[in-house]
Amino acid sequence: METLAKLNLSQLEEFVEALGEKKFRAKQLYSWIYTKSADNFDKMTDIKKDFREKLKQSAVVLDTKIKKKQVSKDGTIKYLIEFQDGKCAECVLMRFDNRANLSACVSSQVGCLMGCDFCATAKSGFQRNLEAYEILSQILTIQQDTGLKVTNVVFMGQGEPLNNFDNVSEAIKRINEDLQIGIRRITLSTCGIAQKIKELCSCELVPTLAISLHCADSEIRKQIMPVEKKYNLSELKEALKYYCDKTGKRVTLEYILIGGLTDTKEMAQKLCEYISDLKCNINLIPYNPIDCSKYKKPTKKDTMLFKYLLESQGKKVTIRLERGADIDAACGQLAGKA
Repeated sequence: METLAKLNLSQLEEFVEALGEKKFRAKQLYSWIYTKSADNFDKMTDIKKDFREKLKQSAVVLDTKIKKKQVSKDGTIKYLIEFQDGKCAECVLMRFDNRANLSACVSSQVGCLMGCDFCATAKSGFQRNLEAYEILSQILTIQQDTGLKVTNVVFMGQGEPLNNFDNVSEAIKRINEDLQIGIRRITLSTCGIAQKIKELCSCELVPTLAISLHCADSEIRKQIMPVEKKYNLSELKEALKYYCDKTGKRVTLEYILIGGLTDTKEMAQKLCEYISDLKCNINLIPYNPIDCSKYKKPTKKDTMLFKYLLESQGKKVTIRLERGADIDAACGQLAGKA
């Protein structure tokens, strides 16, 4: 059985011709899959019935299934997606009451190799990379299930996207071309694979870049993020400047506020020094507790003071709105468990 979500328009044309159908049928299929998010062939009402029957015998739209779905009190929806080999990863639909945007947070890997100490995904280890169509399938699944159109995509789910560079690059291309989501609405978050950040700049489509910085003190960052041992803060900063110069874009620095560890005045000062000559915005993320964690949430007072100290340096600073924490769908909570 062919999985049609694996195919772009030219590949769909080859597929329908192999079934003895006219080439134009591919455009009908393409529209139903990627624009109308049809999940079965009976919904494709402008395709003749005998061809639909032929499709049922030879293809499926997606080869994934929703293993578990959870809806938060704030409207966030978390899906545990099961792939054809039985492996699972999570994706999240985030809705905001006062905005038209619907953001899909997608995973790029099953598990993760990076070992960040505060992250639930890291606790499950690494299993495999996701293929480009499996990343795309997460968005299609959300659209099929909700009947809503995703407008923004963030690679902030399970896995380190730059450790799955080729598949993620292809997925970005297909999200842009097949799902018609503009490149400015696609954000890739990385913990700081410096050489891959530079390589990303040479791609045809360069997404907005978000960096999981989380600490501007190298020794503490090593404790919570092992990537610091291979690509330290200095190397990362060089890569970020390269990205800014090459693309003309700002980077977003994601910074997790862990109570008593990364949320102090001293840490704020070190961050101010680090970003002084960097074209960036800062997104502060109050720590979201996970099972068996030794870390704690920051107080609201410490969070606001940290924000104030950064803003005094003339930088744009936001505090991430917590979404889906009650269903373990917030930043750092995706564990991929049923």
